[in-house]
Amino acid sequence: MSLKEPIHPSHLIRNRARCPRRGSEMKTCTDIPRIAWAGFLLAVMVPLLAGVVSTVAVDGPEQKGETDLLKQAQVYEREQNYAAAESVYRTVLASDRNNPEALKRLGIVKQTELKFNDSIELFKLVLREHPDYPQVDFFLGLSYYGQHDPNAAIASFHQELKTSSPHPATRYYLALALEAIGRMNEAIDELNRVAPTNPNNADVLYGLARLHVAAAFRAIERLRKLDPDSFQMHAFTGQLYSEEGQYEAAAGEFQAALRKQPDALGIHYPLGTAYRMLHEYESAEKEFLLALLESPDDPGTNLSLGELALRVKQYDKALPYLQKAAAGRSKDVESHLLLGRCYMGLGKLQQAKAVLLVTAGLDPADPRSHYALAEVYHKLDQPVDRTRELDLFNKLSSAQKANESSTVEKELEHLR
Repeated sequence: MSLKEPIHPSHLIRNRARCPRRGSEMKTCTDIPRIAWAGFLLAVMVPLLAGVVSTVAVDGPEQKGETDLLKQAQVYEREQNYAAAESVYRTVLASDRNNPEALKRLGIVKQTELKFNDSIELFKLVLREHPDYPQVDFFLGLSYYGQHDPNAAIASFHQELKTSSPHPATRYYLALALEAIGRMNEAIDELNRVAPTNPNNADVLYGLARLHVAAAFRAIERLRKLDPDSFQMHAFTGQLYSEEGQYEAAAGEFQAALRKQPDALGIHYPLGTAYRMLHEYESAEKEFLLALLESPDDPGTNLSLGELALRVKQYDKALPYLQKAAAGRSKDVESHLLLGRCYMGLGKLQQAKAVLLVTAGLDPADPRSHYALAEVYHKLDQPVDRTRELDLFNKLSSAQKANESSTVEKELEHLR
């Protein structure tokens, strides 16, 4: 089940100074600004309104009157006129004090107004007579969460998940509550269950990424305490430096890792990449060749070796590497583009044209394949085709400039 309305946790502001702690397990606390919390609750409530109306019976005149009142109250809620909505719900309850829908809706109004104690009492009244009433456990869990009582919130969210139609945001908020008491792995598990049905929900993806990063850094801190000079510590630090573009520092860490474990697998390729980015091409080739011994068919290693050979116009040397890279990455533009250029360097123009036509189809917005095709058609003495490809190149490269695509722009300058 997907989240029918975007859930925005931006109102959950970490603030240790202003929030009370609840026991030694509580690592952080949550300060909930009134306006943001109210807006969040409306976002959760609005998609439920049609379903709420449908749960009210309309058989007799008295029930019909209750239905009309509930509809009017929901209009007031949408207008954020909570006092008027509350008045209507109390009117319904005056004639039917145990009306579960009116109690639930009144509880949601109280929750929206950040009156969590009142909302909790109302939700409990519903559950006392109707233990499985739709989505009450979810809203009860939200009120406990708003009170900074994550353990009670977790219990309510788990109870909600036992119902036949749990609220679609239940697992998301269960994950936040689990995170609040430091149960990170369980929080990640819950978001992993939510993500497949919400592939484009930014809040879910952000939460999942944030929890994974936090878990990774906790593991690294433990690793550092075990042995700051370990192979694992150097390998991981080298990877971090590489991702930050600090290739000299990365190379130093990878070298240190290999000194700890000379026969370790998986280090030569990132070390070779660091050397290549530092323009130390001989050292890079040496490391890529060692990486190739570990995995002869690896497309990335073959592509790197082919690119290095192509850089110094050693086309015969580059060809088998690039053929393996293109075969292993059938949808990769870079592998096919370099293979096409290698065929051009060897004078195999028909093979070059065939590969570059495939390349152009892989990414129609990439201008580089069209520039290379223009060169091929020039050598084949096909001026009309050459002109067409140059026109496409100029059109697409202008679009790339407008999008400030620095990587492609550097390649275009190289081509020119």
